[in-house]
Amino acid sequence: MKKHNFSAGPSILPEFTIKNTAEAVLNFAGTGLSVMEVSHRDKEFMAVMDQARNLVKELLDVPAGYEVLFLGGGASLQFCMVPFNLMNKKAAYLNTGTWASKALKEAKFFGEAVEVASSKDENFSYIPKGYSIPSDADYFHITTNNTIFGTEIRKDLDVNIPLVADMSSDIFSRPVDVSKYALIYGGAQKNLAPAGVTFVIVKKDILGKVDRAIPSMLDYRIHIDNDSMYNTPPVLPVYAALQTLIWLKDQGGMKEMEKRNIKKADILYAEIDRNKLFRSTVKNIEDCSIMNICFVMNDEYKELEKPFSEFAASKGMVGLKGHRSVGGFRASVYNAMPIESVQALVDTMKEFERLH
Repeated sequence: MKKHNFSAGPSILPEFTIKNTAEAVLNFAGTGLSVMEVSHRDKEFMAVMDQARNLVKELLDVPAGYEVLFLGGGASLQFCMVPFNLMNKKAAYLNTGTWASKALKEAKFFGEAVEVASSKDENFSYIPKGYSIPSDADYFHITTNNTIFGTEIRKDLDVNIPLVADMSSDIFSRPVDVSKYALIYGGAQKNLAPAGVTFVIVKKDILGKVDRAIPSMLDYRIHIDNDSMYNTPPVLPVYAALQTLIWLKDQGGMKEMEKRNIKKADILYAEIDRNKLFRSTVKNIEDCSIMNICFVMNDEYKELEKPFSEFAASKGMVGLKGHRSVGGFRASVYNAMPIESVQALVDTMKEFERLH
């Protein structure tokens, strides 16, 4: 039976990435050694790092004055590194979910962290609007896609202070105007690579302006000066990231990815709206994520939640269970998810409706 992987992360990767990475585990770049055992300072791996960095810049049209880093620690470490490097006294945060809340919590160790708005009052089922950003804040932090709650900010905001974005789960899903951001970061295990590597795109002239001393491992400038090799990088995930970046370019880049992702999301949202058994958990259509589509049983069919889970699993659907904060179901349709798998889920939902 074909498996359809809707897991939220670690998640589906392109077959191209899996195949090429598997081959490199056995024989990397013709060296006769595994990519897991070569020195990260050998010319073969240095070329991997350089190519990955340059492809990020090419695919996202990164302007001059920015640098791309591949680090460890996940996005959760960035919750600390961002204020460590950027906050002198105050920072502003938009609270749209679990990860945004955790980023805000970490920022409070470094100064005044202001929550400009929150959708917690309705279990993060919408993106707040109409808020004011303090002009004296050192930066404004957003989480563009909320994997647990299925909401997404799908436009690049115009703000008058440096904008920082956690794009862990929607990076490379659409074109991004990087010039509007001071710093973009994210864990790679959603749309880029296996867990273990974190990407950072940082505008260099925002660095070096805080009064505090910064430990070397937490200083973006140290990692820039050392080409992401201040310490041993996560070589296997970086290699896999490179394969995904090559695949993304071969597929047509960001505009093509956005076109495909919108088409997939539209198919699934349309079925959720049509099917009498289900409903979306997101209040406003403009806030709906095209990466993580969250839905639950309508109240009158709540008792069918477990039977549907079992039925979907029997049809090869994997990773559909919603996060405990929301319940129900979550279909993560990242870049590598083929439209055929989305259609298979829709067909499963239709068949289950006919049975009940």
